[in-house]
Amino acid sequence: MFSPLFRDQAEGPPVTNVMFLKTHKTASSTVLNILFRFAETHNLSVALPAGSRFHLGYPWLFLAHYVEGVKQKGVPQRFNVMCNHLRFNLPEVQKVMPNDTFYFSILRNPVFQLESSFIYYKDYVPAFRDTENLDAFLASPLTYYNQSQSLRNAYARNNMWFDLGYDHDAPAEENYVRARLAEIERRFQLVLIAEHFDESMVLLRRRLRWQLDDVVSFRLNARSQGSVTSLTPEGQERAKRWCALDWRLYRHFNRTFWAQVRAELSPRRLRSEVARLQARRRQLMTLCLQDGGPKDKKEITDGHLRPFQSGKADILGYNLRQGLDSQTLQVCQRLVMPELQYMAHLYAQQFPEKPPKDISFLKA
Repeated sequence: MFSPLFRDQAEGPPVTNVMFLKTHKTASSTVLNILFRFAETHNLSVALPAGSRFHLGYPWLFLAHYVEGVKQKGVPQRFNVMCNHLRFNLPEVQKVMPNDTFYFSILRNPVFQLESSFIYYKDYVPAFRDTENLDAFLASPLTYYNQSQSLRNAYARNNMWFDLGYDHDAPAEENYVRARLAEIERRFQLVLIAEHFDESMVLLRRRLRWQLDDVVSFRLNARSQGSVTSLTPEGQERAKRWCALDWRLYRHFNRTFWAQVRAELSPRRLRSEVARLQARRRQLMTLCLQDGGPKDKKEITDGHLRPFQSGKADILGYNLRQGLDSQTLQVCQRLVMPELQYMAHLYAQQFPEKPPKDISFLKA
């Protein structure tokens, strides 16, 4: 039976207006699940893609009309939570989100982010299609990468820089990079680091004044180890040069992240908070999951919980334990629900008068 943790002290009410810039291949699907769960639990409105879309206009710069219900009877609407994929465009985001919105995002080492993108988008991205592996691509990227196909090739170079709304083909000139990093710092109150996910959740929870159960999560949209490839050391250095803007971005915000952690938490307190988070995750995995861990796509028995599969990746999912009581089942289903299913679920709740999102392709 599910037992929520006792509320722990937080100074002031929880933050309920949140914009998360969901970067690609950065553990952002797990963060999205956290935000969807919080929104559903607290009956908050979510800025969801309009009509049959599954993202907010990506890879084009975001426009407010990509959001369902942004105008009702001619009156502009504001939403509490925004977290689906979009290419950041602040003036248009501000048409959708309240003035007191908390902005945050997440970054990942671009060497591993690029490797994940290569596997996941291999069949979609023109620059990746005709190359055998990522090492071969990085040995001669301009052989495969055509700048005139910039939008379709967004995943192939400086993808996180692109998601932030900037030109991913821009030269990494010092003054340009510094100016953009300063812009990002001014807009985003927090930038998390995927390699330090649990420490990121500790800091996020403090900033949002949320409870521990609000930020506990299971990894979503993760690949099986068999579909993860390793770059040679030379390939890793080439990836840093090819994605020089992302490398500068990541190094800068890795430094600022740890500076913020050190300013707020002693090493002992940080270890304690991370241990609490990990213990609660283990407890919920034992409670919710059959065999206590993730499954590959062939082993997932409930089609409604089967994640979307893309490219050469084998995306893992979960089977829930049998015989859970209704309250526990609801909590566990929310923890393991893949993002497309969860988005469709929230869309049906918020817009019952609209045709539901068609996710029938997930059951194929």
